[in-house]
Amino acid sequence: MPQPVESARQEWEEGYRRLQGESGDRARYLRLMDQVDAIRDELRRRVGQTFALADLDRAYRDADSWIREIVVEYRSLSMLSAAAFHLYSRGATDYQP
Repeated sequence: MPQPVESARQEWEEGYRRLQGESGDRARYLRLMDQVDAIRDELRRRVGQTFALADLDRAYRDADSWIREIVVEYRSLSMLSAAAFHLYSRGATDYQP
């Protein structure tokens, strides 16, 4: 796997771990997950349902330009973005855990 994609995947996994760390506060966690779902919906629109990790990596590089319109909690922006990309990456044609 190309180095930029692998680096992005590590960021996505770390964001997802941080998001899971918020699960102790159920109400906050559910609000955050709603935002992750909204990001994933936009990814589905932008990247499609059939994609490779390199396609997702390209979308990730441009995500700052559109993700702020979706995320309500700006201080959690990077965590939510990374977590959404991590979850969506599992659907890539070349995904390997």
